[in-house]
Amino acid sequence: MEITKNGTLFNVVIPKELNGFTIERILREYWPTPKKLLHQIRMEKSVMINGDYKSWTAPLSAGDKFSIAIFKDEDPGVTAWKRPIDVLFEDDHLLVVNKPEGMDTHPNNDEQTDTLANAVAYYYEKNNISCRVRHVHRLDRDTTGAVLFAKTAWSHAILDHMLTERKVKRTYWALVHGFLNPDSGLINKAIGRDRHHPTRRRVSPSGQHAITHYHVLDTIKKEKLSLVACTLDTGRTHQIRVHMSFLGHPLAGDTLYGGKPIYQRQALHARKLQFVHPFTKVNIECTAPFLDEPPIFEAFLK
Repeated sequence: MEITKNGTLFNVVIPKELNGFTIERILREYWPTPKKLLHQIRMEKSVMINGDYKSWTAPLSAGDKFSIAIFKDEDPGVTAWKRPIDVLFEDDHLLVVNKPEGMDTHPNNDEQTDTLANAVAYYYEKNNISCRVRHVHRLDRDTTGAVLFAKTAWSHAILDHMLTERKVKRTYWALVHGFLNPDSGLINKAIGRDRHHPTRRRVSPSGQHAITHYHVLDTIKKEKLSLVACTLDTGRTHQIRVHMSFLGHPLAGDTLYGGKPIYQRQALHARKLQFVHPFTKVNIECTAPFLDEPPIFEAFLK
């Protein structure tokens, strides 16, 4: 698909598979846009066909030039923090960043300025990118790895929808105590707050629905550790940490959930992020390198 950016305009030449589609249908089905944003786009007359305004119910033809004004100059929304970031992927619509340990994904209050979002704001400022910092998902403070950001309100809305529909696949690597039997499976246990601890979560029948898939990749017999790949159907707070602890195999370093303090943090890394690009429809796969010093996971790469 031929897509270009010109100022505020996102331009695409209508491909054969969209021949006969209307503006309305394209924005509802091909690029599934939430109703509120769809109404805003309509009211602002953001869409043009071949440089002119056209009825949203009129059929379009292959070869027509579809233009929509989505690239707006915006305030980043957070204070810029002069800290370098490890960019895994970037284009006009989204950004994937490798988060280090000891850093929140976004500020928890107006005074906090040392988060990944603040570092992204500085990156935007340095590269003359005038857009709001929008995280699509987040990682715990001491979990490392790939985090997805959207550069426009439109891409954020679509990526958020894709996340809900499980069309964004996140694969985590976790080092856990002990050897799992069976070595692959599915954990379907609801997660709720632990009323005895302000930040801890626990498996609870009255909690939120949570599903984790796991598969053992390797083991270290001497240290009695297993390297486990986990994928999530849901995104609950501390989900992998809670589910693995529930199985009796807490994450190494995760003292909050019963892990031994053999590492400086819980051994959890968002290793891969895979999805179909919401606009180009190209498969995107980002693998996040390890950032730990001293290393945690590198032994498994040899």
